[in-house]
Amino acid sequence: MNEVLEFVKENDVKFIRLNFCDIFGFQKNISIMADELAFALKNGISFDAHVIRGFRDITQSDLFLFPDPSTMAVLPWRPGPGRVIRFFCDIKTPDNQAFEHDTRLVLKKVTERMKKTGYICKIGAECEFYLFKTNENGEPSDITLDKGTYMDISPLDKGEDIRREICLTLEEMGIKPESSHHEQGPGQNEIDFKFDDPVVSADNLQTFKTVVKAIASRNGLFASFMPKPLSNTPGNGMHINLSLYQNGVNIFKNDNGRFSKAAECFIAGILDKIQEIMLFLNPLANSYERLGMFEAPKYVSWSHQNRSQLVRIPAASGDNVRMELRSPDPSLNPYLAFALIISAGLDGIEKILPLANAVDEDLYTADSNITKDLALLPRSLEEAIELAEKSAFVKNILGEHLLSKFIKIKKDEAKDFAAAGADKVNFYKERYFNVC
Repeated sequence: MNEVLEFVKENDVKFIRLNFCDIFGFQKNISIMADELAFALKNGISFDAHVIRGFRDITQSDLFLFPDPSTMAVLPWRPGPGRVIRFFCDIKTPDNQAFEHDTRLVLKKVTERMKKTGYICKIGAECEFYLFKTNENGEPSDITLDKGTYMDISPLDKGEDIRREICLTLEEMGIKPESSHHEQGPGQNEIDFKFDDPVVSADNLQTFKTVVKAIASRNGLFASFMPKPLSNTPGNGMHINLSLYQNGVNIFKNDNGRFSKAAECFIAGILDKIQEIMLFLNPLANSYERLGMFEAPKYVSWSHQNRSQLVRIPAASGDNVRMELRSPDPSLNPYLAFALIISAGLDGIEKILPLANAVDEDLYTADSNITKDLALLPRSLEEAIELAEKSAFVKNILGEHLLSKFIKIKKDEAKDFAAAGADKVNFYKERYFNVC
């Protein structure tokens, strides 16, 4: 704590942003002046939890934000004079108890539970986004920045300078990008960063989305993480890569094409629970427009290298061997998503679930004799809600109260979507486009 206060004093910090998110992963913050930081670290800063979706009702509306000193980062894009720094926060009740609907806390608990079993999970995200032009009023249009396709270069790729600025900004904030490129869709981009502890990776993903939005805006553009912003182009996926360590060794390391038994059970556990947790990986009505096309999965299956599968084992060696879960999209809350994925894998290890045979087929063109025995992923928000609501597994990980609040709000959303009828494109635009 003293080091943080010293940094603030020595580096002309004037404003502090205290960041957290609602139960759906939408980021929130409150700003305080630098001389209030010592008080905040000790006593927290209060806010009205009643107006944060899924938090508290008006009769118990006070909660407190406690900055996590380990998450301090300078916001390089903020103008001077005076620096702006941000912290992710722990959320507590007035009696100094951890707030049960703090989704970052949910992931912390799952991570600690896994460590007690002797395993450590590392996670890396591959997050896609579209860049759209803005109109004369600065509002986002549906005109993409360019007409480029997969890994094009300038002048077809007009986003390379934006990606470069994003990567340099992330690096200044202590996040190491691994690669960046133009994706398949017009104006679509991807930036990947290194594996890390699940909580750190979730924090990094939240930071990444903030940086992308800020840098795009600074360049007169709008960045969209909406799962399917354009109907006839690839959707925005967020592939989640996971590796598993035991005694410092990556047990996904394959030997003659085989993993350790625990790694197989980990994959089997995720496949076993994927339908029940889908609501938290693909939480919008729009999410289900993306699945089943443009390399997004439709079936519960796995294979090596095969991009038509739900779980792909990329070609890699040594510590880079991992599993890639391909169904999630960027509209998720990473804290809940990572918590449920890890817990599903751990459940597979504890129950010694067998891993089904790999399906080494292109599932977009495969004969029905191959696909008829494969389980389908949920095909709508309504179906995903139903599966999550019935899941004892999800209830155990998230807690009954958090789950019920999440479900209630999503049911209302599903009803609104059903009421939109044939006008779903307009529903997506009004409900999701500006906020995702």
